[in-house]
Parts: sequence; C-alpha cells; structure tokens
Amino acid sequence: MLDAANHPITARWPAQSPEKLQLYSYPTPNGVKVSIMLEEIGLPYEAHLVTLADSDVKSLEFLSLNPNNKIPAIIDPNGPDGEPVSLFESGAILLYLAEKSGQLIGKTAADKARVTQWLMFQMGGLGPMFGQLGYFHKFAGSEIEDPRPRKRYINEAKRLLNVVNTQLDGQDWIAGDYSIADIAIVPWLRGLDYYGVKDLLGWSDFANLQPYVDRFLERPAVQRGLTIPATS
Repeated sequence: MLDAANHPITARWPAQSPEKLQLYSYPTPNGVKVSIMLEEIGLPYEAHLVTLADSDVKSLEFLSLNPNNKIPAIIDPNGPDGEPVSLFESGAILLYLAEKSGQLIGKTAADKARVTQWLMFQMGGLGPMFGQLGYFHKFAGSEIEDPRPRKRYINEAKRLLNVVNTQLDGQDWIAGDYSIADIAIVPWLRGLDYYGVKDLLGWSDFANLQPYVDRFLERPAVQRGLTIPATS
C-alpha cells in the first residue's frame, strides 16, 4: 500500500500538511490544468514547485512518483476507499479529481462521455501537435532547414483550431457546460502566445476562440490556478 506520508518524493519535496492532497507541478499548460481544477473544486492541497530541469524531473525522488518524468503528478492521501493514491498524466488527474469531487464532468453518463471525448481530444491532439509546432517554430527545431516538419505542424494546428472554433458555435464551453475539457484545452490555446505563432496560424480568423479564452480567464479559480505553484 502507498505510504503517502513517507513516499520517496517527500525526501526532496517534504509535505508541510501531509493530510492534504500533494501537487507536484510547474505552471506550464499541462501543469496549470491541475492547479486550476483544484482551485475550482475547493479541495485542500499543497503545491510543490518541480522545475523542468533534469535535476528535478529526472531526480530519483520525482521518478519514484512519475516514471515518465513529466509534471504534473499528485499524491492524494484520501483516495478511493480511504486508501492513498498517486497519479501522473494531467488528463488522468483531471478525471480523478472530477469523479472524486462530483464536479465539472457533467451530471449524467452521457455528459461524462461527451466531456471525456473532448478531454481526450486535447490530450491526443492539441497538446502534442501544439508542442511540436512550438519546437519547430521557436526552439531547436527552428534550425532545421527542411520546411516540411514545420509546415506539417502549422497545418495540423490550424485544423485543430478549426475543430475547436466550430464546436464553440452557439455555446460558451466545449462540451456544453464548463468542464474539465475546458480546463484542459484553454491553457494550450494560451500557449500559442508563448510560442509566438498566433499570427502564423491566423488566430483572428477563428471568431470563437478569443472570446472562449477570455471567458475562461475571467474565472477567479482560473486566475489563481495559473500562478500555482509560484515560481519565485
């Protein structure tokens, strides 16, 4: 059984309040999904800053919680049936917290299925494709002379933006009511600013996207979650 209070990760990131859910994260698009969700549902938690440096994410302590060496990850000392549980992968954590709290996943099985499909759309589409576009436009991949990789991810990003834009016709949120699907999607839409590709993708041509982002950013829980964990 998982010993939440004495987990190996606590040797590097000790818990001040081990009775609370422990979040290990950094405020990237994937990281803030979980801090926003925790702020939305009001579950007491303690946040630990895990930088993206190899000295953190590839440390033995962090790998003991997430063998895939990516943020975010959590330990919930009050898991199912009263037993502690640890989780990595932001989508899995969102689903877990939604089911634990009974919030932001809809009221019926059909609602949950609809929300889950859009969550998976982000996990399998928006996140990986936008991340690759960032690599080939802003980071080391931009030095590659072959234009095909960059063009591929530009075109795919445009296609995905059109999917989101079309789905938002006539509704404020991606799956009907505000949900974990929105918490997953909008941080990645915001990430296009960081990559410097919004003009390249024709952002202004997608009329529903900026109002969607603005609605999201108006939520007090979102405003708090975007700054957690604090980086200074």
